[in-house]
Amino acid sequence: MSQYYNSQRITGAYVPNSKDSRNAQRADSKCPNLKGWLFCDFHIHTNFSDGVLPLREVIDLFGRNRFDAISITDHILDKKTFANRRDNNCSIEAITEKDFPDYLKALQKEKKRAWQKYKMLVIPGVEITNDWGKYHILAIDIKKYIDPCLPVENAIKQIHNQGGIAIACHPHHKTSEGKEGKQLSARLWDEHKKYVNLFDAWEVANRDDLFNVIGLKKFNYIANSDFHQPWHLYSWKTLLKSAKNVEAIKTTISQNKKVAIYLYRR
Repeated sequence: MSQYYNSQRITGAYVPNSKDSRNAQRADSKCPNLKGWLFCDFHIHTNFSDGVLPLREVIDLFGRNRFDAISITDHILDKKTFANRRDNNCSIEAITEKDFPDYLKALQKEKKRAWQKYKMLVIPGVEITNDWGKYHILAIDIKKYIDPCLPVENAIKQIHNQGGIAIACHPHHKTSEGKEGKQLSARLWDEHKKYVNLFDAWEVANRDDLFNVIGLKKFNYIANSDFHQPWHLYSWKTLLKSAKNVEAIKTTISQNKKVAIYLYRR
């Protein structure tokens, strides 16, 4: 059952016929009435970092499900965590600064194809992943690599200097991932009074988790899938009352006046 939170109710659901991303498609007879709203997800990973699907397959999966706008946000990783993974023979699962131009080039190619084939906007981004410092930040619509070791304030400044927007991702306990729940961005919540007005928005929902504290604090909000595997498609999403272009979408998120969250289920 799909749910929609804002000033009105939208009924209906998206019903793919398979878990397999190659076969997923939207059942038009069951579509909700989204007229005037953009169906969006701004937290998506591919096998450029720790996602299981190649970029092209991710684009096709979201395109077949008629998303209006998505952001690909593969991980860039702080140096201490990078070194720890390397020294322990663990998979790095992140884009290096050296590989970043190739990542952007691939995104630009798929961005063009996504618009031509699906009329879907693809916005380049990354997840700044500082596990050592306990913060994760979505950098949406950036053009250059950002050092993931920067302090939170400086990272946000770099994002804004590039014309991007900064999202505090999974800022509270992810109770879906265990009894105690993971808190990957503990610093962002522990110091939320310091950061609240620096971020353009905070994730009020991430995949299956709903962070009530974000709503209670009345922070600017969006909802995302934190997509890594095909079944993560069925998760919290963002609806925007916005013109269908990147600048308008960024403005709508930052102003946060015409934003809703939507629970997308099979």
